[in-house]
Amino acid sequence: MAEIGPEMTKDLGLPASAGKNRYVIAVTGASGMLYARELFAWFQTRRDLEVHAVCSHAGEQVLNLELGLTFRELVGPRTKVHAVDDFTAPLASGSFRVRAVVVIPCTMGTLGAIARGVPRNLIHRAAEVALKERRPLILVVRETPLSLVHLRSMTLAAEAGATIFPAMPGLYQRPGSLAEMARNFAGRVLDHLGLDHDLTRRWGE
Repeated sequence: MAEIGPEMTKDLGLPASAGKNRYVIAVTGASGMLYARELFAWFQTRRDLEVHAVCSHAGEQVLNLELGLTFRELVGPRTKVHAVDDFTAPLASGSFRVRAVVVIPCTMGTLGAIARGVPRNLIHRAAEVALKERRPLILVVRETPLSLVHLRSMTLAAEAGATIFPAMPGLYQRPGSLAEMARNFAGRVLDHLGLDHDLTRRWGE
């Protein structure tokens, strides 16, 4: 089947740039909801970007424990939310074009499912689609210490094309609060997405 080009997208009523400014952000049950909060907050400031979000059931529990928030409160009003068990959602298909997928924070269980190609929910499937379509996939893994199983899962995911992005914020900037520390880290994620921001002070600038 021929790839859809600009002429075909016009016939379908779609802009030729469909998916160019579309991002998927997934939240799972690892600790580190501060990172997700800062990332979603930044995306809410960009009306030119379209965000689709999905959260696991464990993610909703940890989010409430750490921040006292619901997922809808976390992502903001402009974000399109999908149910984690909805395999009919657009994110489950490679024909639904997105610029990148970010899992923040990412549990080791989610990492393992992605690394081994065993999608049990929409988060796993969205990540699987990113890998097969050769789209950026950032996995903000959070666990300590790491077992050999975890390390091998990271290797498998990296070999498949994912970027392993451990939740290890830098402290040389001397952040004055946990929120500032998380904001600096979210800025590093945005760097890898190729998005301009002012969330962090850059070394030497």
